Amino acid sequence: MKQTYNNDGIRIKQEKLLKRCYTMKGTAILFQERNITFIEDVEHSFFEEIKEQCDCKHCNCRINNHPVDFGSVSPVFWHEDEIDWDYGY
Repeated sequence: MKQTYNNDGIRIKQEKLLKRCYTMKGTAILFQERNITFIEDVEHSFFEEIKEQCDCKHCNCRINNHPVDFGSVSPVFWHEDEIDWDYGY
């Protein structure tokens, strides 16, 4: 594992941190013209795929091996882990 140091001499395990960021699951939040769509338990790579299509007329992806067209989406957000719906969002 590659190790780097910040300005204060604190060692940073850079590769491990980056790997964790891109293998975690979470919730993708898509803002559409009249709707907000929450897609839970998805990989970060799924979010990145959606994010690349922001402001396009057709935001396309595959969910459970089925093609889905969300239409125009902008902006999109990522929430690590699941959303606690009982909290009262």
